[in-house]
Amino acid sequence: MRLSKGPLALVILPALLVSPQAYPGSERVGYLDEIVVTGTRSEKKLLDTPVRTEVVTAREIENTHARNVKEALENVPGLELKAIHGKAGFEVWLQGVSSDRVLVLIDGLPMTATTGSSVDVSQLAAVDIERIEVVKGATSAQYGSSAIGGVVNIITRPPQPGLSGELTTDAGTYRDQNPSGEKYEPSRYSTRAKVEGGTDALAVRLSGSHQHQDGIDPEPENWAMPGEEIDRSDVNLRADWLPGARDKHRISGRLNRFEEDSFSRSTLPISPTPVNQGKTERVERTRYVLTGDHQISTGFSAGWSALHERLKDDTIKYNAVRRFDDRRADAALSKASIEASQTLGASNLLQGGMDFTRESLEQTIDGASELGDRRKRERDGEEVWLQDTWMPNDQLEVVPGVRFQNDSDFGSHTAPKINARYDLLESDAVAGFLRAGVGAGYRVPNLKERYYRFDHSEIGYVVDGYEGLQPEESVSYQFGGGLSWNRSAWLEANAFFNDIEQLIQTYDTGEVTNGVRQFRYENVAEARTWGLETTAGWEASELWQVNAGYTLTHTEDLKTGNELNRVPRHQVSLGIDGPLFVPGLSWGLRYRYQSDEFVDADLGTQSPGYSAVDLKLNYQLSSHLRLFGGVDNATDVQRDFSIASSGEDFRPVAGRFAYAGLKVSFGQ
Repeated sequence: MRLSKGPLALVILPALLVSPQAYPGSERVGYLDEIVVTGTRSEKKLLDTPVRTEVVTAREIENTHARNVKEALENVPGLELKAIHGKAGFEVWLQGVSSDRVLVLIDGLPMTATTGSSVDVSQLAAVDIERIEVVKGATSAQYGSSAIGGVVNIITRPPQPGLSGELTTDAGTYRDQNPSGEKYEPSRYSTRAKVEGGTDALAVRLSGSHQHQDGIDPEPENWAMPGEEIDRSDVNLRADWLPGARDKHRISGRLNRFEEDSFSRSTLPISPTPVNQGKTERVERTRYVLTGDHQISTGFSAGWSALHERLKDDTIKYNAVRRFDDRRADAALSKASIEASQTLGASNLLQGGMDFTRESLEQTIDGASELGDRRKRERDGEEVWLQDTWMPNDQLEVVPGVRFQNDSDFGSHTAPKINARYDLLESDAVAGFLRAGVGAGYRVPNLKERYYRFDHSEIGYVVDGYEGLQPEESVSYQFGGGLSWNRSAWLEANAFFNDIEQLIQTYDTGEVTNGVRQFRYENVAEARTWGLETTAGWEASELWQVNAGYTLTHTEDLKTGNELNRVPRHQVSLGIDGPLFVPGLSWGLRYRYQSDEFVDADLGTQSPGYSAVDLKLNYQLSSHLRLFGGVDNATDVQRDFSIASSGEDFRPVAGRFAYAGLKVSFGQ
């Protein structure tokens, strides 16, 4: 079955006709000198921030040919990307804390979850990204509910004056796992394009992305196809207006339209005769954002934002006899925020803000509501946050904060936090520091967890929402330190401890209907995760870079004493970039290892550990033309599909993938 490319293809085509490149002012900045904002909501160099932050830079995205946020995040130490059950996508786990408790933001603003509370990061195109900041542990004083595990903040680049643009396209093959059976036929391809320009006062950018995958099918003779066929299209329009003095005021308007069509085939293990079944799904996301940043006077600034997002998710299943379960969900998110900051003397920066949020959900199956006695469910929230950055001397920085939250369904709650940094030594060559933080996390169960039915019967289970869910609460402790040499080499270590109560998990009701197990969300657990994260890197020159990371994670379900499911004990990452013998030609290697993980700790079943290697090549022929290629998962590690139906192997679905592409550009 071939999916229609949809109307967005017609919108993207004009942008693809423009031959587009490097961004104005794109001179290289060292990794430790990257500017970050997520941890404190104020600009800090990465080496100097009091809140431990990891950054995926524009250079890393370019060197690894990342097409979307999932691919951009693959090499962040300690971060786990897990396939979403029953969906053609991936979610983020941090420090052993699942994706429902990790807040994904775009320019500091939240997104509607694609499934449960999880944002599918493979749906987010990488075309406009300036960098991605990852902060682990509870940071609710800045960003509110859902940040128990941490925050992933995707920061986009403002449009630039003048006229410039770029076009990137690539295609590749899974060889003998192509559903067509043709080894050398392109089975996955993508195109990304942008054009931007204007004056110093007003600049506009139009960008688009299209990604297609035929699917992944190790056994084409069988009905089941483990890797879905997917079409994703994304169009973004952004305009920035800088009235008056440049950089004193910036008003930005953004419009995003995303569409996804996916198709999957599975065999439902019903005794005595398994049933072949298929599912089609269409996702539509429309997002409107208006923001303003204003430097009112020396030391005083203010900002505001308004967001409205609507997500539609329609699925329908079929078998040899009929079409059924026409499920349609319509979720909306609206948020208005204001914030201000004021310097107080030479040692304090006081910040504060207010957020107003409304969520709604409608869901039907075959035209009948699945939300109980109502067709639509809604919830409102109001939040106030305060934070002070205090520097009593040149060595110590302390950042206390608190967030007050009131929810229409769950009442009020207060979540405090404090971070600190102490510089042990600082010279022209060597710097050493300690960092520590304690934060309270708080997560209100969203409307989907309370009312939605996650029907994954095609892989043997369904999960029902539960209206009686209560909020989750946590306390996160972080302590570590680091050394750096000449701001080009670094070593960091960070110990963490997360204590979570009222943990929402899927509860097995014990019921099985037509071979489909019945689950329900409940507050069934109290859990702890703790461990150690280490990272090291060396930028030996403009062309040579090495970075590595190791994460040790322990977990415990306090009610059973067992480890938590789906959390590997050990993770290792390694990245190397360097030149080759031809000017302009460079190579890269990315290595990832994770140990085995429990599928069901109560039963003792485990998914095997694995190692994966990606190889990358880049050839900069001129300032406006670059050729690239690579092999993802060169080790060809893949799950054993003979036992996948029992859910005991979570290794990658996709095997080795070889591809090539080019990027052309014009302007600065």
